[in-house]
Amino acid sequence: MSDDATSFPARLERASAATRALRDAIGQMIVGQVAVVDQVLWALLGGGHVLLEGAPGLGKTLLVKTLASALDLSFSRIQFTPDLMPSDVTGTNVLVLGGAAGGAGRFELHRGPIFGQVVLADEINRATPKTQSALLEAMAEHAVTIAGTRHPLEEPFFVLATQNPIEMEGTYPLPEAQLDRFLLKVVIPDPTEDELTAILERTTAHAVALPSRILGRDDVLALRALCRDVAVAEPVTRYAARLVSASSPDAPGASDLVKRALRYGAGVRGGQALVLAAKAVALLEGRAQVAFSDVQRVAAPVLRHRLIRSFEGEADGVTTDAVVASLVGGVPARPEGVERALQGR
Repeated sequence: MSDDATSFPARLERASAATRALRDAIGQMIVGQVAVVDQVLWALLGGGHVLLEGAPGLGKTLLVKTLASALDLSFSRIQFTPDLMPSDVTGTNVLVLGGAAGGAGRFELHRGPIFGQVVLADEINRATPKTQSALLEAMAEHAVTIAGTRHPLEEPFFVLATQNPIEMEGTYPLPEAQLDRFLLKVVIPDPTEDELTAILERTTAHAVALPSRILGRDDVLALRALCRDVAVAEPVTRYAARLVSASSPDAPGASDLVKRALRYGAGVRGGQALVLAAKAVALLEGRAQVAFSDVQRVAAPVLRHRLIRSFEGEADGVTTDAVVASLVGGVPARPEGVERALQGR
């Protein structure tokens, strides 16, 4: 799926077929979780990273390994623990002594697991903030600095971090700056009875091989470039901006719920993520333009981890998902004046 001079509709059609094949390959390994798979693909196409939250045993690691295999990209895993050090993530320079002839020693870079293309940061909130910060530069700039030397990471670079919501002992909450680096926070629901039955049947029989290559490195980069080419009309962009502005408790028109339940709103990165994720939705569905409904569809995974609750919001048990739902329901897609003008035509 090379990015050539082919017309945009033709490229869009090829991209839609390629992503359908990728979905099908992942579906052979992952039971149910259609919405979760779609959201991971939104982040992949949008060039962002994903924070996966769910109980143990819901297939988070299997999902990441399946994706890496289907994309024919290098996979690495970082198991975060309280004693993990930043150099365990990034790597370090090691002194290699000279040979028998007494040659001078030299420093060689021993690369850490961050030097992968699909990186699973497992149980990221079990490491200290110092170690968590080792991911910040890599996620933001796709490079790491070791002993003063900057090392670019191979593209595409895609981090999928997991955290367990029920095991709070020995965990360190992710700082706001770290959370903001994730394009989406995807919450993995518990399986239904039928899905759990299928999972038990699959996992207690013979192991199934991971899918073979569906797309390659160049295909993923071409899809990311195509995602940026998806059109967004100004009214849709303004709608995304209004959603972000309405999430700030200091905004003039902020709702009572926002003022009571939040300390901080989504910010600029939240608006950028809304537009990029909405573009990815349109691309996956083979459309050349983003709709208002696309922005509404991505609002929860984009905003839920960017809204910082107040003490009162936490005490009252108001979730960020509830706030996002109120924003989507309360912020009109078109301002009232524009709506009246359109009706008068």
